[in-house]
Order: sequence, then C-alpha cells, then structure tokens
Amino acid sequence: MTEKKKTTIILFSGEYDKAMAAYIIANGAAAYDHEVTIFHTFWGLNALRKDENIQVKKGFMEKMFGKMMPRGADKMGLSKMNFAGFGPKMIKDVMKKHNAMPLPQLIEMAQEQDIKLVACTMTMDLLGLQQEELLDNIEYAGVAAYLADAQEGNVNLFI
Repeated sequence: MTEKKKTTIILFSGEYDKAMAAYIIANGAAAYDHEVTIFHTFWGLNALRKDENIQVKKGFMEKMFGKMMPRGADKMGLSKMNFAGFGPKMIKDVMKKHNAMPLPQLIEMAQEQDIKLVACTMTMDLLGLQQEELLDNIEYAGVAAYLADAQEGNVNLFI
C-alpha cells in the first residue's frame, strides 16, 4: 500500500483572492487523496474568524487589532483593485455569475474533506485573538507542528 501524499499550505495573507487560491488548491489536493494542512498565521487568521462579534476580555491593543482586522472570510479585501471595498463586491458578483464557490463555502468544503485547519497560537497571542473568536473544529498549534507536517510534505506552499 502506498503512503498518502501530503500537501501543506501556510496562509499568511489576509486577502480574499489569495485565501481563495489557498483553499482551492487545498480542496483540489484533498480530492486527489492528499492529506492536507493549512497553517493560518498573521493576516491569514482572518479567514478563520467568526463573522459575529464575540465578547471576550482583551487589552487595549488587542481590541484595536480586533477592530482593524476583517471579521470572517467574506469580509477580507482583495490584493489588487480593492477600491475601498468595492473590488470584493465586483469579484463576488462575477464569481456568482460563473457559479464559482465563495471563500466561506470553500472553507466549509475543506472541513468536510477533513483538511486540517490550524491557527498559529503565537500569532493569536500577538494579535490578541482567542479561540472563541475563531471557527469551530479547527486545531491550534505553533510553528514546530507546521514544520513536522511540512517535513513530510510532497507539496509545501506559502500564500
């Protein structure tokens, strides 16, 4: 029996189109029977934030980061042509017209395919994010856990 191929992705970017690319690749790799891990760090953690405001105790700086960062995958901006938020509306309309799956649904699909979604605990500490603010059924780990996965990876991407 052959060993399952492994794909790891570091999602560093908090931009809608780059997060979409990461999740499209991850779901494609899972469909090809790869064991897939997406390690969300820094602004990539925004893809895992819940849409609703979760009341948790935070210091001043953590509150400021929370207010400045988009809450949830659907509120992330584009890497190019964001146009003060108008760009994402345009791209989402085009995607809908072409029956392309939006980012929140790609994340759901990833969870259904047992893709390991990991939130970087060090970055969570730096940005003041707490587990209650992130999606359910994800994992929490540091860089050592990512490196252990990546060491065995056949495909390792940084997005």
